[in-house]
Amino acid sequence: MTTAIPSSSYDDRRGRLEAYFDRTASKAWERLTSDAPVSGIRATVRAGRDRMRTTLLSWLPADMTGLRLLDAGCGTGALAVEAARRGAAVVAIDVAGSLVQVARERMPAALNIEWRVGDMLDPALGRFDHVVAMDSLIHYQAFDIVDVVQALADRTRGSLLFTFAPSTRPLVVMHAVGKLFPRSDRSPAIVPVRERLLRTLIAGAMPATRIGRDMRVASGFYTSHAMEVLPG
Repeated sequence: MTTAIPSSSYDDRRGRLEAYFDRTASKAWERLTSDAPVSGIRATVRAGRDRMRTTLLSWLPADMTGLRLLDAGCGTGALAVEAARRGAAVVAIDVAGSLVQVARERMPAALNIEWRVGDMLDPALGRFDHVVAMDSLIHYQAFDIVDVVQALADRTRGSLLFTFAPSTRPLVVMHAVGKLFPRSDRSPAIVPVRERLLRTLIAGAMPATRIGRDMRVASGFYTSHAMEVLPG
């Protein structure tokens, strides 16, 4: 299998995400991913993210002793911590250094987690038994998502779990409104992607793999769809 080379649109969006989370949204995300009280809207996002993380963790082995996992887009590190508690050697990486710093400060002692700031596609990260990319691809177009998934799958011996923003009517409307009324401090837009298109692109680009489980989580202002990619 030939690994896809990330496009310029991937690089551009990754740079915008880094700037947004490090310069604008760091404190908001630190609070959202903590136990601190949040508004009703953000509470639905927190609940949705908790459900999605629980779903993805349920798709991983209960005992991960001796296994290496990449948390691709680790944010403040909740999933990385849970995987490490199962015995995994975790590499947790995010483009936002401010979020990785929060993750380091929150990490319980004696867990095998290597925190990194940078690109999840960095080949220096090596090979893994499992990869999880929770909500780190929801800002990308379908073709960029497939390029990233293909690049990660080429370095993964077992399952690759990722989420995308499904093309539902509310998300499509919010995406359109956000483009009409841009703000400099707004998060880079979530890009709705049609599930059927994504499945077709993955099948064409990655014939040696198969799609396993999938699950959509909807909680108020949070909607995300998880997909499992497995060796064929």
